[in-house]
Amino acid sequence: MKKTKLYMDTVVVIQVVTEKSKEEAEEKINRAFNVFHKVEQACSRFNHSSELMQACQIIGTPVEISPYLFEPLSFAIEVAKMTDGLFDPTVGKVMEEHGFNRHYLTAEFIESVSADSVTSYHDIVLNHQACTLTITKPIVIDLGAVAKGFAIDLAAQELKEFEGFVVNAGGDLFAGGYDENGKPWKVGIQHPYQKDRIIDTIEISNEAICTSGSYERKNRTIPDLHHLVNPKTRCSPNEWVSTSIIAPFAMMADAFSTVSFLLDGEKGKMLIEDLHLKGLLITPDLQFVRAGGISNDSK
Repeated sequence: MKKTKLYMDTVVVIQVVTEKSKEEAEEKINRAFNVFHKVEQACSRFNHSSELMQACQIIGTPVEISPYLFEPLSFAIEVAKMTDGLFDPTVGKVMEEHGFNRHYLTAEFIESVSADSVTSYHDIVLNHQACTLTITKPIVIDLGAVAKGFAIDLAAQELKEFEGFVVNAGGDLFAGGYDENGKPWKVGIQHPYQKDRIIDTIEISNEAICTSGSYERKNRTIPDLHHLVNPKTRCSPNEWVSTSIIAPFAMMADAFSTVSFLLDGEKGKMLIEDLHLKGLLITPDLQFVRAGGISNDSK
């Protein structure tokens, strides 16, 4: 059974392999889709009424936030600490200034007039006991590199009773169990320059894979500027055209596909292997760099 819906600027496809009744399967699938709705309502920076954007209006006072916002934000800050700010969830104002500030459904422009573009993750204080967020100065938090992965992971929890399932959000996915033939799921990685072609295929089971690519969202007027921005330089690196990470959880694969894209070549490969992840990094001239045990015969 397969169903498709639109959430988080992404076509979300859920496929299950099951002997359960159609009604049982549909109930579980709908619960999984509902997770995407909840995460989007909590984490979107493109909606003034989202929990995130509302919390960003309150400076210097602790605000209690839901787990749908607290968990991905907490993880984003941990990754920011690990990478010394190369990955930074406070990059939102810079993203607005670069033109990545239009809601995908309404086409409404989001502009945070009072927000400061000189920020860092140090301007965010989380209290893990009270589940509160305190912002120390006007900022825009961008959770684009973790929220979708978080939603995929929560959806996967709703589907874990099935013999096999895939939660695919625009190519970022978690594949559980096995396919209809009892084999690991085959996942295609998009060709960076030919939208309808697959450049490589990887087999996974009970793992996630997420891809960051410079081809996904580009600035319309500045040729080399895309949505993957180094918060320290405010520029888009272009050493890679695509970075795919395989991890036990989608939020981890989501974040570290972004981190590996922002890192220089050897540093990216080393980080993937230090974290015991697997990665496929592709250069602009379509050379493959494999890390963490992805074999050359993954096709």
